[in-house]
Amino acid sequence: MPETLNDRFQNIHEFIKVARANLNRNAWDYLIGASETETTVARNRMALDSLGFRPRVLCDVSEIDCSASLFGRKLRIPVLLAPVGSLESFDPDSGAAVAKAATEFGNGMILSCVSQPGLEVTAEASGDGFKIYQLYVLGDADWVDDQFRRAIEAGYDAFCVTVDTDRYSRRERDIAKRYQRRGVVVRNDARVFQAQHNWRDVERYRAKFAIPLILKGIATVEDAKRAVELGVDCVYVSNHGGRQLDHGLGSIDVLPEIVEAIGGKARIIVDGGISRGTDVVKAMILGADAVAVGRLYVYGLAAAGGPGIVRLLEILQHEITICLALLGVTSFAALDKSYICPARPVVPPHVHSAFPLLDLPRETY
Repeated sequence: MPETLNDRFQNIHEFIKVARANLNRNAWDYLIGASETETTVARNRMALDSLGFRPRVLCDVSEIDCSASLFGRKLRIPVLLAPVGSLESFDPDSGAAVAKAATEFGNGMILSCVSQPGLEVTAEASGDGFKIYQLYVLGDADWVDDQFRRAIEAGYDAFCVTVDTDRYSRRERDIAKRYQRRGVVVRNDARVFQAQHNWRDVERYRAKFAIPLILKGIATVEDAKRAVELGVDCVYVSNHGGRQLDHGLGSIDVLPEIVEAIGGKARIIVDGGISRGTDVVKAMILGADAVAVGRLYVYGLAAAGGPGIVRLLEILQHEITICLALLGVTSFAALDKSYICPARPVVPPHVHSAFPLLDLPRETY
């Protein structure tokens, strides 16, 4: 009897091992790497590991509901597939494979504007699935407006503008090898538009286009408040997976104060080091409406294509289900901050510290 994906992958770290074997060093370093000293990526894990659970017992947890909703769409679990550039480096079907997997599983994807096969083809592959289009501002106002119109016409549920890339960071794993990814080479004049991008542009988007607007890369209360004042529908708390500003705070560290400042006036997505079901639950307790994972689902994609993503999400759902049950609740709605408390981390944080059974060379840290 041939081996099935369920047989082959029963723990998340098994995807990482196969992905490492399938990828060349350039693609691998791009996937796991971060900027300069890679401090921010480590702090993402440290922030998650610095929270412990306070479970309740003797509760009826025979039926668990892991679902959530965002922009009127139901999610099987509150986990979105984050925008990742150059998905074609990990699977030839690129964004189309990710879109199909997200729809099959029942959550949603955020397509990066610097991944193939483009927004229209990816939307077609998604079918009626939940999908968001993410943009780097690499052109003038007319160019940006055209991106909005195309996304709306293609049926995207929301439009996400990344706001933490005024300058492209120093990714030293790439620089040390003199490696430049051909798929994301951007003209110098295009980068000027990203550097000039400002709050007046956000105000224009909100006034001109009738599609839910997300700002990705919010890391402070000040910027979250301003986004809400301009009518932004969703604040996406993110430090770009540690890949932009070095020595930033972990996303989970800044999430609670942003949630409090917004006061329910906008939805909240958070990413940054989320690797296990327990991480998802912690983020939801702290007030996120959904989390996003980037590296995590790409391990599934690189290991076994679109079906690998589906299988990885199945395992993640199982982890979430167990976590909720052992906390003594049957849904995310039953949770509050009394279920977590500060705790001392037990392992040094790094990009793979959530996987103690992963036996890879030191270079993968």
